[in-house]
Amino acid sequence: MAFKLQQLRVARHLLHSYGQYYGLLSSAKPVTLTFSITGRCQSRCLTCGIGEASQTGKFKQKPDLSLKEIEQIFKSLGPVYFFNISGGEPFLRWDIAEIVDLAVEYLKPAIVHIPTNALMPEKIEKGCLAILERNRERKRIIPFTVKPSIDGLYHRHDKIRGVPGNFKKLEETIIRLKLVAEEYPEFHLELGTVVSKWNVDHLSEIEDYVHAAGVQSYRNEIAEERAEFFNIGEGIAPSAELYKKVMERFSEQVKKHLKEKKPLTRLTETLRLEYYNLAIRILSERRQIIPCYGGISNIHLNFDGELWPCCVLGYDYPLGNLRENGYNVQSVMRSTQARRVLRHIHRKRCHCPLANQWYSNILLHPITLGRVIFRYFMVDISK
Repeated sequence: MAFKLQQLRVARHLLHSYGQYYGLLSSAKPVTLTFSITGRCQSRCLTCGIGEASQTGKFKQKPDLSLKEIEQIFKSLGPVYFFNISGGEPFLRWDIAEIVDLAVEYLKPAIVHIPTNALMPEKIEKGCLAILERNRERKRIIPFTVKPSIDGLYHRHDKIRGVPGNFKKLEETIIRLKLVAEEYPEFHLELGTVVSKWNVDHLSEIEDYVHAAGVQSYRNEIAEERAEFFNIGEGIAPSAELYKKVMERFSEQVKKHLKEKKPLTRLTETLRLEYYNLAIRILSERRQIIPCYGGISNIHLNFDGELWPCCVLGYDYPLGNLRENGYNVQSVMRSTQARRVLRHIHRKRCHCPLANQWYSNILLHPITLGRVIFRYFMVDISK
């Protein structure tokens, strides 16, 4: 019964996204809210400039949103289906459990997701336990996923992430979070890789490590040049040809393991397989393969109160600043500036393989979604 209610919820959000995309509705009711809760980060990743920017004082004039400000914003937005926390490094905020608490109260998400650089194993574990315990105290059992980054094995991971000893911290984080998952069935651990020119030839060994570590869910997405990351023009991604070759091989490995997965994980992995195919085409053809609902199905709240259609357009194409608009999401979304940005996306003047956005785009494209459903049930039949 609960699963059917969740299906109805996501269907309502998707229908609203259709209506907004085609100009029938003006209010914002996104499927997914991503919230970068802080700009602070201890990493110095080769693929991202946020850590360097925060460590050199670039964000000093842009303080993180306070809990009071966050509460006002969440109240103005209303329910979403997916709530993704991002950063910087999310667990650097001492009040991360309170932020999730506010999200659960006002946004009522069906799923909460947090990535981490895994540099603070004990603090990450305590933060996860605080979130889970608060939800249990309030009798709110919500699927909660944490995704530590794994961009290589051992010294390669440390080099790409820019912190000596990071891989050892990652291993400790995995051990701690696996124990959390044993105690809390609603908690899910997954690992994720940013595929760059520094690790594109090593995905197989990373995947083997993930399976050997007993982690059921593993995802990867291609490194991107984003305004959010301060890395435009740095040439961090592998070539489209090399990415295609590697991802076709990786996808075959994913298919081999689908039968072993639990139903929800299998559905997620099937959706990711479709995303990998689309990402290959986007990089090769340099266009939106299917319509993009950025700024409609998904919106991104930055730590300084700026509202973005996505983190790729980010600082270059903001929808508006909530601190300057009474913390009212609906007011920003009805602004001339927001309409201009959405028109830019609608007219296909941008293209990117942003994974989080393309999962929603797949759900909103009947033919592509049909392929996902067909593959999912074909695995069921062949078991």
